[in-house]
Amino acid sequence: MRQQILNDIKGEYYQNNYPNDGQRFVAWYLRNIHGLDEIQARDCFTDGPNDKQIDAVYIDEGQMTIYVIQGKFNAKDKVDAVPLREVVSLLTQLGNLKNLQEHANKKLVVKINEISRALEDNCEVCFELITTSKLTKQAEADYEQFKQSISANEDINASFVLVDNDVLKVKYNEAHNKNNELVNFDFSIEPDKCMQMELNGIKTILAAIPLKECVNIPGIRDGRLFEKNVRQSLGTSNKVNKGIAKTIKDTPSDFFFYHNGITAICSEVKLDSSKGKIEVKDINVVNGCQSLSTIYSHGQAAKSSDGYILFKFYEIEDDSNLSDENSKVKNISKYTNSQSSVKAIDMRSNEQIILSMKKSYEHKYKNGFFKTKRGEEYPKDRIVDDNHVIVLSAFGKQLMAWQNQRPNISYGETKIFDVYFNTLFHKDYKPEDMQALNEMFNKVLELWDNKSNPMNIQTELLAMKAYAPYHHLYAISALAN
Repeated sequence: MRQQILNDIKGEYYQNNYPNDGQRFVAWYLRNIHGLDEIQARDCFTDGPNDKQIDAVYIDEGQMTIYVIQGKFNAKDKVDAVPLREVVSLLTQLGNLKNLQEHANKKLVVKINEISRALEDNCEVCFELITTSKLTKQAEADYEQFKQSISANEDINASFVLVDNDVLKVKYNEAHNKNNELVNFDFSIEPDKCMQMELNGIKTILAAIPLKECVNIPGIRDGRLFEKNVRQSLGTSNKVNKGIAKTIKDTPSDFFFYHNGITAICSEVKLDSSKGKIEVKDINVVNGCQSLSTIYSHGQAAKSSDGYILFKFYEIEDDSNLSDENSKVKNISKYTNSQSSVKAIDMRSNEQIILSMKKSYEHKYKNGFFKTKRGEEYPKDRIVDDNHVIVLSAFGKQLMAWQNQRPNISYGETKIFDVYFNTLFHKDYKPEDMQALNEMFNKVLELWDNKSNPMNIQTELLAMKAYAPYHHLYAISALAN
């Protein structure tokens, strides 16, 4: 990967905008792995004097995650524990943002303000140490210890991810739709804890796999095992994963009963009870990424436990090249991962005031649709005009800027549908007014297009597309009033 990155960063964009290969490497990572455009990547940078060892900050609103990135790009094969200790120091500093801000450079001060707002909206912090090298043995031990301490701390909503050469290669291939090396593995099993059957023409094996066996499965740390999963590991700091870790350490014998199990597809699976093993080729876990990643992160506890976890192995042809509706692999991954956490907006979607707004809007606009729930699809009983679709989450943000004159809070969905809900949705709005506000904001968004930039907006502002358009809407409201 290092040679490929060196070739890529010879490009005009990297050479003209970043003074050294270290910064170019971080910019390459932001663009190729996180998928940012040129302006967004530049805006993330904090590297320089008084950067507090923070090279870049990227806030992914969709994933509700704050990425704090530190890059180490050098020709050495090994990286010692110094960068890891710097990340430990960062965690302590983020606990006191005010003090950190007082001693930070201008670019970092701006990012600290954004971090503060995102933390208020319950975003998780993910520290990413990116490098093309591998850790020394001592550094690896420090890394494992640091991850354990974060997971055990109930007050910290943070995770630490090491992106070394192997992980970087997998992430890059995924981002560019390239195939990664497939995983083959022989699971050691107890013959009386597994069964084989055929369901709808698919060879299926159900087995209680020891937790200590899961630690040995290749492809967990670098993510190859989860290539067809809907998402990669979210770290060990979220509530669910901390609960999994607690069970592994405190009551591993009950783990099987508390857990829904792992779903894995493979090109070939063979149960050999006489040898006490299940031979699996081209295995891909489509449900259970968070669980296996957490078990792997607590390998020492898992190896010494007497716990089990349910595995469902499906021998199935890879049809992921087909359309979503025709691909059994895609549908297995989709439907086994359909559960998700409940947010403030979900709790409000059935409030009487919201249902009243939906009813009045759709009565006025026969081809309109007021989407109140996450994942809600267009009704099949009528044709919907895309120009007459209001999404409750977006509409709440628009109201915060226009009605409440607080564009600085429009970014915070949790606050809008929790703290400010009764203030925003205190009456029935006329359908015409709702449609007008929705259309106006859509027109505003068109002006914030990074490529065409019709208003000649400064590049620094363009990078703030998640926030600035609401201030734009507020400015229009001030002129209108």
